[in-house]
Formats: sequence, structure tokens, C-alpha cells
Amino acid sequence: MKTVNTIEALRHSVAAWRSCGERIAFVPTMGNLHDGHLALIEDANKLADRTVASIFVNPLQFGEGEDFETYPRTLDEDSSQLASRGVDLLFAPPVEAMYPRAHLQQTRVEVPELSNILDGEFRPGFFVGVATVVCKLFNMVQPNIALFGEKDFQQLLIIRRMVVDLQMPVEIAASPTVREPDGLAMSSRNSYLDAQQRKTASLIYRSLRQAGDAIKRGEDDYAQLETAAITTLEDAGFAVDYFSVRNANTLNPANAGENKLVILAAARLGQTRLIDNIVISR
Repeated sequence: MKTVNTIEALRHSVAAWRSCGERIAFVPTMGNLHDGHLALIEDANKLADRTVASIFVNPLQFGEGEDFETYPRTLDEDSSQLASRGVDLLFAPPVEAMYPRAHLQQTRVEVPELSNILDGEFRPGFFVGVATVVCKLFNMVQPNIALFGEKDFQQLLIIRRMVVDLQMPVEIAASPTVREPDGLAMSSRNSYLDAQQRKTASLIYRSLRQAGDAIKRGEDDYAQLETAAITTLEDAGFAVDYFSVRNANTLNPANAGENKLVILAAARLGQTRLIDNIVISR
């Protein structure tokens, strides 16, 4: 595996592959890799001739008081894992390469409506940071296909909308959420949980499953299901941002009779914010 830190070196490598007619897959990450990231790499290897991964802790998607400075950075370990999984190129740029202008002067990309609900309501500006960095990375790598995890369901829809609206020639593929044995969705931030919090954390997934099973049985009082789940989580010590049943294509509040739904949740245990979702088809 080759590692590059500059845009010029990145473009030189991918241009050579492209000139040979090779198909390029791209997996953007913020590092501190876990099995969920590695599943994306495995899927990428199956879908293309070459796989590019990036590791970049994006300051633009961290709000005031969030964990940018303390976010786990494990580049050496991550590089070893990527190399062992057959990644051809790792792009690990410094902040100044990605954002040569001062923070307030930086051009930004915004996907309206989808970016201001759910996570966007509780993390203002977060999805502007996500859309901006992904747009820049797509322009740098110019992949044929890029892979994202379904755990970040709202992010996935925003990136798909951005690609369509900006007419980018990139296929967006989604990989299923990878979970711990007790159902907790894998996340780099899980490492922040203490032992007791870690035991409690899987209740998010169980609550999602319980609500999903009720919907499959025909329950369509979504407000009642949401309220019951929030109460259960709060009683267990969570501070709940949202637990919401939505249309899986638009993220609008779900209406009775719709066939494809997504239930999304975000809640904090101590200082750790966890998100998860399940998709319901009926």
C-alpha cells in the first residue's frame, strides 16, 4: 500500500490507474478504524480494480465544545489494517492541504433541508462540514464508486443528494451497519464509554428493534412508539436527542401506510453521543 499526503501525489497515482481503464473505489474515513470501516474496504475491493482510502479528521464537522482535539488518532495502526486488507492507496492529508484558507473564508457545500433536521438540529453545521469535505475528496480522488456505512443513514442520504444535485459521476454504495455481538453499532466513539455505559449502550439497538417489530405487526401510532422508546432510554440514563420514525427516502416524518421507513435514534451516555438506525420495509 502506498501512502500519500499531498493532493498532487494522490492525483498522480489515480490518474495512472484511470489511464489504464481501471475502476477506482473510495472509502473516506476519519481513522481509528474498526470492523465497520474494514467491511467497507472489503466491499470496495469487490467492486473495483483499485481501492483508495482516506484518513482525515475533518475540523469543519466538529462544533464548539465537541471532541475534535481528543478524537482518537491512530494512523500507524490504521495504516497496518488497511494494508492488510488490500488497500492500494491511503490519502492522509494535513489540515492545511484540505483547507488552505482560514476557517471563515472556506468555501462550503450545503445540502438544504436534509441537513437541518435530526442530527442537523442538534449539531448545527455538522452536515455542511461533511458535505464540504466529501465534495472536496471526490474532486481529488475522482472515484467511480464511493462506499459509506448505513449506520450514518442521514449522512448517506445527504451525500447521495449532493452527488445528484452537483452532477458528480460517482456511484454511492451503502454497506450494512456492523454491530457488536450485543447489537451496539460499531463506532470510533464507543471507546469513550466506561464499562457500565458500555453495558447500557446496546439498549439503543434493542429499542429500535422493538419499535420496528411493532411497526411490522401493524402499529402505526408512531408518536406513541417514539415516546415509549424515549422513556425507556431516559429511564436507563440516556439523554435522548431524538428517536424518530421517518420516511426512508426523504426523512420526512412517517405517515401511516408508507412502506419503507427508517427509525433513527441519537442519545448520550455521559459525554458519549451514540447514533443508530434500522430500516423497515413492509
